[in-house]
Amino acid sequence: MRLPVLAALAVLTACGGIAGCATAMGPQAAATVPRTAPATAGAAAAYSPRGMVASANPLATEAGLRVLREGGSAVDAAVAVQAVLGLVEPQSSGLGGGSFMVFYDAKTGKVTAYDGRETAPAGATPALFLGEDGKPVSFISAVLSGRSTGVPGAVAMLAQAQKEHGAIGWDRLFLDAEKLADQGFVVSPRLASMINGRSPQGQTPDAAAYFTKPDGQRYQAGEALKNPAYAATVRRLAAEGPSALYEGPLAEAIVAKLHEGERPSAMTLADLKAYKPRSADALCRPWKVYSVCVPNPSSSGVSLLQALLMLEHTDISKRNQNDPIAWTQIAEAERVMYADRDRYVGDPGKVSVPVEGLLEPAYVKERAKLIGETAGPAPSFGLPKGAPKVGPDSTIEPGGTTHFVIVDAAGNVVSMTTTVESIFGSGRMVGGFFLNNQLTDFNFAPIDKDGLPGANAVAGGKRPRSSMSPVVVLDNKGKFLAAVGSPGGSAILSYNLKAMVGVFDWGLSMQDAVALPNLVARGDTFSGEVNRFGPELTAALQARGVMVKEGQNENSGLHGVIVRAGGKLEGGADPRREGVAKGL
Repeated sequence: MRLPVLAALAVLTACGGIAGCATAMGPQAAATVPRTAPATAGAAAAYSPRGMVASANPLATEAGLRVLREGGSAVDAAVAVQAVLGLVEPQSSGLGGGSFMVFYDAKTGKVTAYDGRETAPAGATPALFLGEDGKPVSFISAVLSGRSTGVPGAVAMLAQAQKEHGAIGWDRLFLDAEKLADQGFVVSPRLASMINGRSPQGQTPDAAAYFTKPDGQRYQAGEALKNPAYAATVRRLAAEGPSALYEGPLAEAIVAKLHEGERPSAMTLADLKAYKPRSADALCRPWKVYSVCVPNPSSSGVSLLQALLMLEHTDISKRNQNDPIAWTQIAEAERVMYADRDRYVGDPGKVSVPVEGLLEPAYVKERAKLIGETAGPAPSFGLPKGAPKVGPDSTIEPGGTTHFVIVDAAGNVVSMTTTVESIFGSGRMVGGFFLNNQLTDFNFAPIDKDGLPGANAVAGGKRPRSSMSPVVVLDNKGKFLAAVGSPGGSAILSYNLKAMVGVFDWGLSMQDAVALPNLVARGDTFSGEVNRFGPELTAALQARGVMVKEGQNENSGLHGVIVRAGGKLEGGADPRREGVAKGL
């Protein structure tokens, strides 16, 4: 039985002005989202009448709540959450990485997209990852080189957003991270598995020195790990502001570190000093009776919107999470989404991205015809209006990312996805934090056999394409309704799509929606969680040509908050990770 519940969703991940938006989040949302029975037994959700933080680590969640209790805004809390995550979850994000944020202003109803994506040094060339033979080098050799690191953007982006929407002093936002770094924090099971894992980045001299105890053994879950260098870094950031990272001793150390070893970076102090985050109205489109808002390219949020709009041309909302046809529809929408995304999405500052063409109703309707009740051949890219003539893409995009959502007492919302790219980024450390390997998100091969560059080819000053797509949803009166986001490399789009379908089409709670099985369909490959689908549903999917096999994708890390009747916030955290949603 479906129970009509007034709802507003805010999903914690990593996550534009709309004409006529209302000025504040009222006690109830204006649209109805149905809700069905739970998809998972014993799923724990968080509830609060005002304010909530959902992040990938309890220590980070508590840091955000501390800031909110002191009167800080959602953006203030985001700075504190990121500072702690960079310490306790360094495999995923940090001060040396980048991020995308979608921010809802409860007073004005405006939704702003902040772009803290890393940039290639001005001296980077299309041959960045080519060997002496003119062929692309191996992915891991590229990751471990100085050339893999882009100018970090997360700190500059957070500083800009906090200057515009902060409520307390910047210097108050790093206290939790400083204390934990100085006094030590308990190594979580997930971090311990990364420390003791086999990733090449975890074997670098910097990582080995940090993660090895005096007795020569690596840190294990439950043990206390101190990072005095990180404490010194956040103290400097608190006192000096973001310039502490982009100029002076830290900047000099970053440049020096990236010039070490084979394939040194072209990064200079001028590249760091010149970095500027972007901000603009979020990319928003009507969907059902809502408005869905995502970051602008080089984020792939446009592709998530395309998939949602295509599924509107199916009967998926009449089905449920146990229906193999519904999952087949999701898989087929994903395949079309990725075919177009991989061809066209890049940095709009350097290439033409046909955003309007990809979302044009007639184009969406035509592409939706490829979504059937059985899996057909792998779809090719389409030809939307404004499509540039570009070559194919072969970008490799592993997942090493995190997402969080914050709602403050005034109703302001942050949906932010943040990353250092792979596990521990490039494996190189400065000031107690890891440097990103974000430039390996570029297409290594600069041109195809016909001489056409890919939309995501390397260029100096360019931002690599990102799958990070934090979402904010507004109701039909322009008030905050929901937000969603996840880590997971290129699979982020699939994870976010699944959660949105679960909440808005199948009427699930946020907790049950994020816990749904993951299914990633791209080209001829279908990877998913066979154990969560179960043998009966897996067999039914395979009978429809969706040959689900356990994949190599990093598990999702979805986080969410939804507003129920009376304005009550309901939060959910992905059971695959260590995250927690907690209210004020």
